Amino acid sequence: MPNFVDITVLSISVLSLLALWLLVPVSLLVMAGVSARASTPASLQRAWKIGRWLTASALVASLAVGGLLVLDALGVPTGLPEAAQPLGLYPDGLAVWMALLISLLGTVLLRFAENYLKGDRGERRFLPWCLVVLASVMLLVFTHHLVVMLIAWVGVSVALHHLLTLYPERVEAQRAAWQKFVVSRLGDAALIAAVALLYARFGTFQLPELFAAAETASGGWQVEAASVALAIAALCKCAQVPMHGWLIKVMEAPTPVSALLHAGVINLGGFVWLRLFPVFEGLTLGHYLLIAVGGFTALVAVMTMLTQTSVKHALAWSTCAQMGFMLFEIGVGAYTLALAHLLAHSLYKAHSFLASGRTVRASRCERLPLAPLRQRLSLALPAAAVAAMVLMMWPSLVSHNPLLGALLSLAVGSTLLGMPVGTAKPKRWALVGMALALVPLYALLHSVLAPALPSAYTPLTLTAGLLGALMLASLVLAAGAVTLFPQAAWVARWRVHFSQGLYLALPFQRGVDAVAPIRAWSRPSSLAPGLKGEWS
Repeated sequence: MPNFVDITVLSISVLSLLALWLLVPVSLLVMAGVSARASTPASLQRAWKIGRWLTASALVASLAVGGLLVLDALGVPTGLPEAAQPLGLYPDGLAVWMALLISLLGTVLLRFAENYLKGDRGERRFLPWCLVVLASVMLLVFTHHLVVMLIAWVGVSVALHHLLTLYPERVEAQRAAWQKFVVSRLGDAALIAAVALLYARFGTFQLPELFAAAETASGGWQVEAASVALAIAALCKCAQVPMHGWLIKVMEAPTPVSALLHAGVINLGGFVWLRLFPVFEGLTLGHYLLIAVGGFTALVAVMTMLTQTSVKHALAWSTCAQMGFMLFEIGVGAYTLALAHLLAHSLYKAHSFLASGRTVRASRCERLPLAPLRQRLSLALPAAAVAAMVLMMWPSLVSHNPLLGALLSLAVGSTLLGMPVGTAKPKRWALVGMALALVPLYALLHSVLAPALPSAYTPLTLTAGLLGALMLASLVLAAGAVTLFPQAAWVARWRVHFSQGLYLALPFQRGVDAVAPIRAWSRPSSLAPGLKGEWS
């Protein structure tokens, strides 16, 4: 009898916790409607406060769900999967990590935006649509149903469109938002096709049943086609070449909108792949598409980022490059690394945008000249070689993937190429130690995040290996030329073209403008006060 009572109490507690987890995004949607109808400053302020309280509640609830998952992993039965099924939730490790990320970002972002937009005429429009974005992302992460995931995916895009057009009089912002709207609809169509193909093959929309069916049934052409459609959806959502131009042009939106976009929305293409990759058997055509386009985008965006003079434009190109790297990692089957990349980039980019004013002030300080090239290479090359030998001895640290080993070794070496002149010998060795510490640090991060995914990696195929090696070699050669020979005449000539992103966004932009041109607009004199954007 006592055991039965204990089990019943535990089941009720787990069910209550999951109900709270689900209640948060629903409450955020309700608050979005309430805040849109706020008629006084006091009621709007209460809406801000309740929104922050809800995102903080989501953070606490996500930590509690994560604790239950740890207990399950340790062999303590909690009944979490059984309790989640009737509520339409899928509380696995991936969902918990993403929930922790979005609830933390939401809490910080709402606190920042309330002060940033106080008195601004866009404040009343910002809060409702921001809450809709946060709620839609949470539903996308929590759900176990593909149709709900699809609806939330579209909801994120539509709500974000309203945030990007917060100031309708800004023509370039309207133009960029419309381009993004078109790209998002292409991504929506691709995701609908992927979901339809998976349903046609396995006959279910629910993730647990879908994964179970994929384990017992062979792939078939529907699954291969679904991987291509899913890759196109991810490429559209993550602003990859040639559909990336809108990301660079939305900088006229307020800083909180930029932070939300770059930290909590643009990475959803990677999340959907991390959610659905167990359906695919090995590496598919969709994986190869991610390697090719993601790798090429990373190459172009990294080189372009190095030529930018605007802090926010450099951050935008950085996001484009980082999303390319993340999709490249998914393409080569390094799912744990892709999850680590997603989480780290979101936190880093949110801080970078919210602290972009401080970055501008810091950039005015005089930079120290670099140490002689021979001195930097004398440390960078041996450090990279040591990292490579360590990874050859323990290949499990990089999931037995030579591409990841090469990437991590290059990261170790490249950190030492920025050593300033006059660095004392003890400090040089300290820098070498810090660079080599990237290897055990990544190993620790891998061990923490790997249990969140059904499989840490997929074995590399010959095609994926050759394609990935080509992309990495191109990136190393291009970045190395700019870093090591910045004054060369041929580097200066290419710098001009890379400063415009090799003009790769122009064909798509011109096509969208031809279909729906944005009319010119003249600024009225009464519009000067109350505007915030890139210059603020």
